[in-house]
Amino acid sequence: MKRLLALVSMWLLVSFASAQSRALPDFSDLAEKQGPAVVNISTTQVSRATQGMPFPFDENDPAFEFFKRFIPRMPGGSAPREFENKSLGSGFIISGDGFILTNAHVVDGADEVTVRLTDKREFKAKIIGADKRTDVALIKIEASGLPSVRLGDPSQLRVGEWVVAIGSPFGFDNSVTAGIVSAKGRSLPQENYVPFIQTDVAINPGNSGGPLFNMRGEVVGINSQIYSRSGGYMGVSFAIPIDVAMDIQNQLRYSGKVSRGRLGVVIQEVSKELAESLGLSKPMGAVVNAVEKGGPAEKSGLEPGDVILKFDGKAVNNSADLPRLVAATRPGTNATLQVWRKGAVRDISVTVGEMVDEKSASNRPARGPKPNEQQANRLGLVVSELSAEQKRDLKMPSGLLIEEVRGSSSRADLRPGDIIIALISKGATTELKTVDQFNKLLAQFEKGSNVTLLIRRGDMQTFITIKGLNGN
Repeated sequence: MKRLLALVSMWLLVSFASAQSRALPDFSDLAEKQGPAVVNISTTQVSRATQGMPFPFDENDPAFEFFKRFIPRMPGGSAPREFENKSLGSGFIISGDGFILTNAHVVDGADEVTVRLTDKREFKAKIIGADKRTDVALIKIEASGLPSVRLGDPSQLRVGEWVVAIGSPFGFDNSVTAGIVSAKGRSLPQENYVPFIQTDVAINPGNSGGPLFNMRGEVVGINSQIYSRSGGYMGVSFAIPIDVAMDIQNQLRYSGKVSRGRLGVVIQEVSKELAESLGLSKPMGAVVNAVEKGGPAEKSGLEPGDVILKFDGKAVNNSADLPRLVAATRPGTNATLQVWRKGAVRDISVTVGEMVDEKSASNRPARGPKPNEQQANRLGLVVSELSAEQKRDLKMPSGLLIEEVRGSSSRADLRPGDIIIALISKGATTELKTVDQFNKLLAQFEKGSNVTLLIRRGDMQTFITIKGLNGN
């Protein structure tokens, strides 16, 4: 009986191990076949600096022993000296004649780029071009017959699917890490032109620029950055979809620059409260805060307060979708905008312009005179009408200057110096001209209502919703 139980136990263990081996993926073939197309990239940047100031203490000074550890004793004053800064990254070969993709930040500012293959051969690389907006760079080495990767379709990736990264974390060549796709189409702060693939693949310094593979051994992304509070991997990594990267490299290779479309608008996300104010059934699209004078959007008839629902037939589910869709459109293209305006959907035809370097200006308008113990309105705002001089300086026909912010409005990020342009309710936009008009409009709202205002701050416009109107 004991012998029978032992045999049964052994059979169960073997069956369990076999089931486990079938359930877990094997990456060995993928690593063996695709690894030779992944390269190590090292860069050198030469900078000139002075040798430092003369040592401030002599050997008899009590502070000498302490400070000599931190301040080098370099006689000769401030003679210039060259310093070399070195960094490491990864890349992958996309064609047998030596074209390699990597991240722009890997080669940014480099005076020398060295590519090392898995067979230990080293080549000096030429930077063909780099695009900081998408963090994609194309470099070239003089070689032929090189192994190259196969490209996949990121749109076919599914959340939960296994993916593999190969790169050089901390300089350890051809390191393989694996994980799953955590999300697709991620938007990151200050990164408006890339719908990132989020994974939990271990990515560390040196992995930047390396490929992300699907289980068929096809490159679906370029490992670009991580989210971390420690500086190292914490389970959240982001990759640039390979179709985005290939479009960028094509432009860099054949035209030497990247052309992007632009509309000339300032947009923001449509919140639940803003959707209610504009009469939308649910939060969606990108609401237009401001339209650049003389820009493509103004020429097409687009107006502040319009909500862009579709761009050339493609849905704008949230505000982050629009910059990517427009930027991917060639300048000069005629596109159709589907917008929500005053409770109805309409189509607007626009000729897409070309993006130029952004210029920032945030000069706040001149403050008005101090309020003389003026009572705040139902929003907790003390406002005044613009003077003739302010209207002229600001080039505005009307508006109300916020002098003081009290109560709930302070939590809505309203500030003294902001100018209230309009009030939005149930899809209707009312321009504000006088304090009395503003107060009468507020009187029509029930206690606890949400009020949406169009605000000008410096040279920018934004919609701000104040929640829970009081009963005064």
